[in-house]
Amino acid sequence: MGRRRSYLAVLTLLIACRQLCIGAEKPASPADTNTAPVQAKSDDEVDVIALLQGSEEERLKAASAMLFSDNPLARKTLLDVLRQGKNSAARMAVCRALIQTPSSKDLVKNKDDFIAPLLGVLDTELEDEAQLAADATSIFEYEKIGKLLEDTVTDASRPVRTRLNVIRALSRRPDMMAAIQLIRLVDDSDKQVARASEEALRSLSIPVGRDAQTRETIISELKRKGRNEFLKDWLIRQEAQIRLMRNDLEFWRGGYLAALGKLYGAVGDDAAKGVFLDEHLRSPKAEVRLWALERAYEWRVAPGAKLPEKLGPVLISLISDPDKAVRLETAAVLSVMGEINSAQSLLAQLEAEQDDEVATELFGALGDACYIAFLPNSTIKIPVEIRQQTLEWAEKYLTDPAPAKAQKGAEVMRKLLGQDGLAPEEADNYLALLASTYGGLKNDPDGTLRGELLNAMASLCSPQSVHRARARKQFSALFEAALSDKTDFVREVAADGLIYIDKAYALGLLRKLANDPSAILRKKVIALAGEVGGKDDLDWLSEKLGLNAEGEPAWQAMLKILNDSDAATWQLWTDGLTSDSSKLTNDQKIALLKAAEAVGAGEFRSDVRKKLAELYYATGQFEAAADYLGLQYEAAKTEQEKEEISSRLSQACLKASKGEPLAGLVEDYLSKADFDPNDALMQSINAYFTQPPAGANPAAILKALEAITVPMSRPKWQQKLAAWKAGLSKKAEAAKAQ
Repeated sequence: MGRRRSYLAVLTLLIACRQLCIGAEKPASPADTNTAPVQAKSDDEVDVIALLQGSEEERLKAASAMLFSDNPLARKTLLDVLRQGKNSAARMAVCRALIQTPSSKDLVKNKDDFIAPLLGVLDTELEDEAQLAADATSIFEYEKIGKLLEDTVTDASRPVRTRLNVIRALSRRPDMMAAIQLIRLVDDSDKQVARASEEALRSLSIPVGRDAQTRETIISELKRKGRNEFLKDWLIRQEAQIRLMRNDLEFWRGGYLAALGKLYGAVGDDAAKGVFLDEHLRSPKAEVRLWALERAYEWRVAPGAKLPEKLGPVLISLISDPDKAVRLETAAVLSVMGEINSAQSLLAQLEAEQDDEVATELFGALGDACYIAFLPNSTIKIPVEIRQQTLEWAEKYLTDPAPAKAQKGAEVMRKLLGQDGLAPEEADNYLALLASTYGGLKNDPDGTLRGELLNAMASLCSPQSVHRARARKQFSALFEAALSDKTDFVREVAADGLIYIDKAYALGLLRKLANDPSAILRKKVIALAGEVGGKDDLDWLSEKLGLNAEGEPAWQAMLKILNDSDAATWQLWTDGLTSDSSKLTNDQKIALLKAAEAVGAGEFRSDVRKKLAELYYATGQFEAAADYLGLQYEAAKTEQEKEEISSRLSQACLKASKGEPLAGLVEDYLSKADFDPNDALMQSINAYFTQPPAGANPAAILKALEAITVPMSRPKWQQKLAAWKAGLSKKAEAAKAQ
């Protein structure tokens, strides 16, 4: 009923505005009032009715007419229908009308008005709505809508259904940036989002890559080619895909793969799952073999998982499969299956492979197979000659002009050079080759490749690398020079290399990059200062306090440095960091003061405790505040000092329901005089019992006060104590009566 009222409200608004316009054009005369004719509905009114209540064909026709109408209320109605989502049929009609606009001879005015409402439709849980909205977004140039789509799909707080719908919208676009976003989403923390992105890429015949590093390589290659080349490749892939779909239409009818997935999901036993996959890995259909390979990969990369040994022979046979996609996926599976001795077969297929893309993936898998085989505890044994031939292939790839190949060569060389088994002279030769290849890229604008090569060199300098001493000697100067590179990634990995070599020396070089444009590099410098920095680093670290991403790491680094510092440094920085102008939070100030208290002494410790009392009180931590105020009270040397502290201490005790220290204050007071209603201490206690604050425990306070030993000459105190006790009893009885 409420839904119908909203539609009628829109219609009423249109009619009312139309009548107002007629009235404005021609004032009514008395005669007109008496003989007003029945007015026919305008075209806009008819269109609104058809859009809201007509058949599917009528709704589409009405939405199309209103889309090109000059009446602003027609436009508003369309936008409201999209936003409200109460009339799904009308909403879909508007989406269909938008989809048809590119083929219209007329132009839609202010078409961008529909961007935000369309994105809102992607929140729907209705499949048909989501599909039409995704299709409708393709009428806008990616420059106008891309950022909004990307922000939505990467927002982990959005519903998964919304993000999946946006992935659908991205997959509709022949745009390089949309493809890059889909590639990045394959590594999303949400499995549904990651899987949907992977499926979208496969539907577009865009390589997915077996891991995040491979995907970054694919992205770099896309960017290198540029939009025009991407569009050309996209069209070629789409045409090829259409031909394959036509050929296989009959085979896939009935949702064969979906049914296959359900059958596989219903198999609970690992042995039975292995038999199921073995059968489908041998399927005559490439699509089925590919499906089975994907399941095998998913199974193997799951934590603690291991594929049945019986799948080894069939997987190795697929290295030479006639289908390119199957060979690519087989290489990806074998890269993570160290338990299969596949190196010999991979090498043979690599030497015979005619497709560059497949050859590169086979080479990567071969590198992984060799690396795993030569690990100290590996049960796989392969001839040393295979590793030597793999290194020779790595040299070919490293020196290839194609960035993706050079990067793959560096990756494999890094893995094999980090292991034992090579003569020192051989290791030196390959290390020198890495250095010279990197040196040849000084004027190359491709910072990504320089970074990847430098990253391989940095890894070879790590403590885990067998030839780290030789690598450090070869690469140290290159790392230092790379700190001035314009590419963030290059500077970042150069810092890694220097840190592996000598942390203290590296910090001396990296301090000047504490405000580098790269957030990653800035964090590396901060972390390094926390490890090996000294009091000279406290100044620049303190400048980062309060910053969103770097404030906390800088603070932790400062604490580590201070913990190794002398008392003078502690006192200097404690005063500054706990001042009113400090960027530290109250919690951070408290943590600093607690640490300072542990190392301080004398007047410095007294000042620290005073500040702690103030901070605890200001932050509502009254129990801790009472403890520190109590320490101050005990340390006070004069009666005046005690009086100044007692008021604050009594308030903290009352708020924290700490009766014992409060009783001590009262006992000191009563040792000098009887109850005085004008005394600040007595006034605060009286106010507390008169109106206890929420959460207070007046009974505990009263019990502590009753336990005080007082002189017989304090009748006013005894009377007041009795009055407080009677008041509490009366309140307790009243509470029971309720």
